[in-house]
Amino acid sequence: MSKVCCVTGKKPAVGHNVSHSNRKTKRRFLPNLMSKKVFNPKTGKWEKLRISTNGLRTLTKRMK
Repeated sequence: MSKVCCVTGKKPAVGHNVSHSNRKTKRRFLPNLMSKKVFNPKTGKWEKLRISTNGLRTLTKRMK
């Protein structure tokens, strides 16, 4: 299963671990994904989404 948010489109970012002596090694910043069931009013059904917590906040804000 891919690590991509279906609402915001966030995906893993690449960066460096930087030590005290300033040596750099590659690392990945993964999005904070959760599996959530969300009600779709158009279809009248519950859909299971892989959504980031930021995307969940966006959905909640749009629902109000």
